[in-house]
Amino acid sequence: MAVIELRSPDFEDQAFIAARHAHDGENVSPSLEWVGVPPEATELLLLCEDPDAPRGHFLHWLVTGIDPHSAGVPEHGRPTGGREWRNGFGEEGWGGPAPPPGERPHRYVFRLYALARAPELPADPSVDDVYRAADGAMLARGTLVGLYQR
Repeated sequence: MAVIELRSPDFEDQAFIAARHAHDGENVSPSLEWVGVPPEATELLLLCEDPDAPRGHFLHWLVTGIDPHSAGVPEHGRPTGGREWRNGFGEEGWGGPAPPPGERPHRYVFRLYALARAPELPADPSVDDVYRAADGAMLARGTLVGLYQR
């Protein structure tokens, strides 16, 4: 499987995400950049999840239908051609980090999938639903991990 290079000018892989991106901060999505999308991709899917959440994988951002020729998304932006879904907070679009106070740093895993076809998702998808749908159509994937602690 091909690898997409996913990065952010706002934080390094495995480094802390600034408070302005947090749900109780300004709640602005970070800038993301990517390279290496296979030419046969028909769309991109962007997912951000917290696998360290107390009740399991928490969905912070899900965007489908992103133009495969795009190269990223600006801070507080929306990916080109993308549809933003409801996050775990019940809000459409980005829902920034919000780990319980006093816990160890949580990981915020950003995944970008290059897909051969549109994913089939239920009306209110879980992280597991996204994984199943993406795995069935995936051509390439990139991962970036940010940390956050309150």
